[in-house]
Amino acid sequence: MSEFTVLVVDDSPFMRKLVGDLIASDSAFKVVATAADGAEAVDRVCGLRPDIVIMDLEMPAMNGLEALKLIMTQCPTPVVMMSAVTDRGTRDTIRALQFGAFDFVRKPDGALKLDVSQMGEMLIEKLHMARELVASGALRLRRMPEAEAEARVEAQDETPAAGDDPPSADRQSRTVADTPAGTSASGGDPLGAAGALARAETAAAGPPPRDADAPPSAPAVMPPTAEQPDKRPPPRRSLEELRAFGRTSGPQAPGERPARRPPGAQDEANRTKRPAGGPAGAAKDGAAAMPPLRPGPRRADAAPEALPPEAAVLRAHGAFTDIVAIGTSTGGPRALHEVMSAIPASFPAPILIVQHMPPKFTHSLAQRLDSCSAIEVREAEDGDRVVAGHAYLAPGGKHMRLQKDPHGGYRIALSEDQPVSGHRPSVDVMFDSLVGRRELRRHVVLMTGMGSDGARAMKALRDDGAALLIAEAEETCVVYGMPRSAVENGAAQAQFPLQQIAPELIRSVERPRAKQH
Repeated sequence: MSEFTVLVVDDSPFMRKLVGDLIASDSAFKVVATAADGAEAVDRVCGLRPDIVIMDLEMPAMNGLEALKLIMTQCPTPVVMMSAVTDRGTRDTIRALQFGAFDFVRKPDGALKLDVSQMGEMLIEKLHMARELVASGALRLRRMPEAEAEARVEAQDETPAAGDDPPSADRQSRTVADTPAGTSASGGDPLGAAGALARAETAAAGPPPRDADAPPSAPAVMPPTAEQPDKRPPPRRSLEELRAFGRTSGPQAPGERPARRPPGAQDEANRTKRPAGGPAGAAKDGAAAMPPLRPGPRRADAAPEALPPEAAVLRAHGAFTDIVAIGTSTGGPRALHEVMSAIPASFPAPILIVQHMPPKFTHSLAQRLDSCSAIEVREAEDGDRVVAGHAYLAPGGKHMRLQKDPHGGYRIALSEDQPVSGHRPSVDVMFDSLVGRRELRRHVVLMTGMGSDGARAMKALRDDGAALLIAEAEETCVVYGMPRSAVENGAAQAQFPLQQIAPELIRSVERPRAKQH
């Protein structure tokens, strides 16, 4: 296999040299160029077509998020972000993953005793992972239309961050407009014949392989309408245009931060602003089109009649008869956003989530998912009571299990046991804790990710009579690894594209128990 070419982007000459030396220590990789800011990075990516980009988040003129957005609109390339382990750094890392970044590594941080050698090991590990995926064709790169990218940045920027005014204390009174069980919350085609046809067409077309020597083709174009913005690909920008863009949109100096809105303005913006929608799935011709992130739901006080009578009784006592479990890894933050933003406030089941991610970053991910969801999403704590209409994200570095409470109901149990399937938290551990819980109707999903974590325990759940077992379809996975394993070992009952997973969960949970037999 030929050398894997790398572009290193950081405003610090010291960090560019350090990262370059770390990469040069492995003969499988070659640093073909460096860049000192985001605008220069976009120009180098479009001109040199490196196999992968290693890019800092915090840079003057044009930061890493803005550069990532332009790279994914003009010249989709795997990008690994370098993130500081700070509140802002973890939040921006989650945003980058939702914008299309392949993965991230943590910069050295004395408080966490993360030294340069540890960073180097993580960086080389990510590079080998990307190299393997690119060589096998398993990595799905999707072009992001510029109008969608702009809407996504706008929507993410209006999400309250840690330290901003908190949302209403009545976290159980969230609601969104009721969504039919078979319809996408973002206005997609209803399931059934039309949905099946769309899935068949998408699967037949498939995303095209990435050709490192050829410029990306334009995605298929849909006629613009009042609801559907013009999706034509943006013109290639010159370096001067990129620098001008950076001067007007990014921080003007290291450490400079945009002004914070007055108290209450963030929440009001969340209730009124909506990012532009777009057709889901991959384009049939040219570069695959990145499906749009769902807009966050409108948050208002739920009227008592918003919940069906049966669900209202269960929710009043925190009781449930169904439970959902979701496992994911590489590409997971974006996939989780898509699913969680489509779950209605009346959802009568709790959701357990394992996303492979280090400590601290899962806290920021939970905040992001919470901001886009009609139900409460939190990073789980040991002993949390599990109730309907809440989602619990396993914290980085800890396994999460569902545990029966001796006094009735269920609780979250966290542990620092040895990694399982190479991970902590492990999807297999979380799924295993549902085996034998036949008093609950169990609905299980494995989404994008490398490796096979979750597939073994998913098969055990199928043998144990779980109600629904879904593997994300290959055409929407960033990495078709974990879902593939679940399909190959016979664990998955069905495969669905990402945009149809939430509607299928809603349909399955709301289906009367008698129809499951």
